[in-house]
Amino acid sequence: MKFLFQWPLVIHWCFAIAIIFQQNVFAVTLPNNETVPALIVFGDSIVDPGNNNNIITIAKCNFPPYGRDFAEGNQPTGRFSNGLVPSDIIAAKFGVKKILPAYLDPNLQVQDLLTGVSFASGGAGYDPLTSEIASVISLSDQLDMFREYKKKITEAVGEERMAIIISKSVYIVCVGSNDISNTYTTTIRRAEYDIPSYTDFMASQASNFLQELYGLGARRIGVIGVPAIGCVPSQRTIGGGIQRACSDSENQVAFLFNTKLFSQMEALKNMFPEARLVYLDIYNPLLYIIQNPAAYGFDVTDKGCCGTGNIEVSILCNRYSLNTCSNSSNYIFWDSFHPTEEAYNVLCSMVLDNKIKDFF
Repeated sequence: MKFLFQWPLVIHWCFAIAIIFQQNVFAVTLPNNETVPALIVFGDSIVDPGNNNNIITIAKCNFPPYGRDFAEGNQPTGRFSNGLVPSDIIAAKFGVKKILPAYLDPNLQVQDLLTGVSFASGGAGYDPLTSEIASVISLSDQLDMFREYKKKITEAVGEERMAIIISKSVYIVCVGSNDISNTYTTTIRRAEYDIPSYTDFMASQASNFLQELYGLGARRIGVIGVPAIGCVPSQRTIGGGIQRACSDSENQVAFLFNTKLFSQMEALKNMFPEARLVYLDIYNPLLYIIQNPAAYGFDVTDKGCCGTGNIEVSILCNRYSLNTCSNSSNYIFWDSFHPTEEAYNVLCSMVLDNKIKDFF
């Protein structure tokens, strides 16, 4: 992985950002007066707040119209949406902070580290080939950055406090969609695996990652399953026929993987009884919103706001994209693959609010 700069161990200058949010995300009451020192996130573009800005890859979105509704507006931070992404929203729900920064953000301060960062990289997957194809930060590389992060925390506050932060923090893992939508359908993987064996492979990779994360001190770990990927606009365009219906084949693969991921996590609970491993279902909530959009204030379910909404994502969604919508709050999807901030707020509440108690 080629990084654009070396991030210094200690940053001696400070800066402040005044944030004005379109929607407030309120912290959920935690059981037993618990507090969470930090939120630490691994995964793909759903939870990448800008790490890909600082590596050599085409999987970027640090340009308009991305970030159109972030803070004061028109701030393309590298988040694959019009505004906040789930890593930010989840950090707020746990009462940690309003914005979760990218670990590779060159402007990070020590305090940012102490309250958590995201190591996620848009384009990553459980399958190592997925990250290799996209030239992004693999899960293995993300764990290496986490090891580096622990050293920086130790230098800042000492071994004892570092150990407390690491053990008491909440960890979120959100990845897998790119394996199904990109890698399996377009690479040699299709010749090497049938769908049952590929989803076995993905689930095994997930289990290995979680065991390694546990070995590095994580104890409160939430894993977000794969959404109904066949219903995102790009996959409707590619596999949904002339009517652009949901691609049932991709949804079936996602559902199969999720059942195997859940089983792997149940097995890990028996191996590590002191850990809190929480499976977070996003498949059914997203499908429900798509099927019942008016109940959540949405009008458009099958297209993204950016451009035609059928295929534009990342570099294809740019300032020259014609017909980009003026009111993203009517849309479930911002581009052809990623939801709007408005949809993310609804989804995060549906996915997480009733599960927060399971982290403690």
